[in-house]
Amino acid sequence: MKILWFSNTPANGIRHFDHESVKGGWLQSLDELIQDKIELHVAFYYPGHFSSFTYGKTTYHPISRKNWKIASLKATLLNTIVHKEDLGIYMAIIQKVQPDLIHIHGTENPFGYLLQAVDVPVIISIQGIINVYLHKYSIGFEDQYLNTSSKTINDGIKHYMFRENFLHSKKGFRAMQKRESEILVNATHIIGRTNWDRRVTNVLAPLSKYYHSDELLRSSFYNQEWQERNAAGRFIVFTTNDNNPYKGFETICETVLLLNQLKFDVEWRVAGIASGDLIVKVMKKKMGRRFPLKNLVLIGKQPEKTILQNLLDAHLYVMPSHIENSPNNLCEAMMLGLPCLSTFAGGTDSLLENTVSGILIQDGDPWSMAGAMIEIKENYEQAIKRGKKAREIALSRHDHNKNIENLLGIYTSIIHNFKRNAV
Repeated sequence: MKILWFSNTPANGIRHFDHESVKGGWLQSLDELIQDKIELHVAFYYPGHFSSFTYGKTTYHPISRKNWKIASLKATLLNTIVHKEDLGIYMAIIQKVQPDLIHIHGTENPFGYLLQAVDVPVIISIQGIINVYLHKYSIGFEDQYLNTSSKTINDGIKHYMFRENFLHSKKGFRAMQKRESEILVNATHIIGRTNWDRRVTNVLAPLSKYYHSDELLRSSFYNQEWQERNAAGRFIVFTTNDNNPYKGFETICETVLLLNQLKFDVEWRVAGIASGDLIVKVMKKKMGRRFPLKNLVLIGKQPEKTILQNLLDAHLYVMPSHIENSPNNLCEAMMLGLPCLSTFAGGTDSLLENTVSGILIQDGDPWSMAGAMIEIKENYEQAIKRGKKAREIALSRHDHNKNIENLLGIYTSIIHNFKRNAV
């Protein structure tokens, strides 16, 4: 069985370039484990001009645009996105590989335009869904704050020209929403993993058949287990977040402020956001003197080992986003058995059952979040029991063998039906 992936990341091929991937680690794990069972090819955008190469048993096909530097500059300045203009490049890779099935990872990319151009079965995995993400994009901010720029003229002409703001980024999301809608309306096979993505694709991809397939996690999270600790002293909270407005950073800031007012001894460590990031500048403008200068620790982007250690050192993991499908950061915390508090956003209720394997609260509600954290600390033995239940669920949900066999079964079924209908 020959399978061709089109992906937002190089999967395990990132190691060929001697880089450590921060995002898409679960796809690296899947690539590494499934390549012994199928002939796997992976196509992905990558800056520069590179030929196809093999790493391990997988063959990788970098998609290199002819004028990629100009295209990158244009995308930055004008917020342009790729539509059908690279379809010829995709088709050349398909012609070279001759796959039995094409698997597109994500709907936020242009690869789905292949659907009407190939005589090969195509399945699309749902990661996030741009239509809904756009709807939630600026839920915690007014436009006057989203128009805040990352650089000023005092930073120099070069930096000023390439300054970013979230309103500018939102325009890019609108273009991606239109592209995603055009692709999904023609989709015939969808892979998802939550009640949320199944329900949304019922609307956006009405012609499609839905298949459930859980993801793998990064390998190191299977080999560690969080150890019980006393919550009597300083309460260590950990979150992996991102530099954008819909991930709930404003809820974190407001919650820390409330806890500080109550003299709740907390240290909230946030990975993925650094003190100089745009979202911090926006929050400081929005909150003014109220911005919490104490007990909020921004540690920026961190490698896998550091994230893992921070999770093991924490009393609680908090997932504060306004919209998610199945956030891997929450899944990784559950896998370790760390007590978890999450917003009920998108597909999180398919991962974590309220009061059974953790606590779910409404997104954008710092009062409820602060109150839940107080309750968790006051009855920490119960939180520990919920963490153990979360680990039990996560070990089953992200089991390597089960998920790979399930995915291979999906591939086999689609290929078989395609060949049968072609006769």
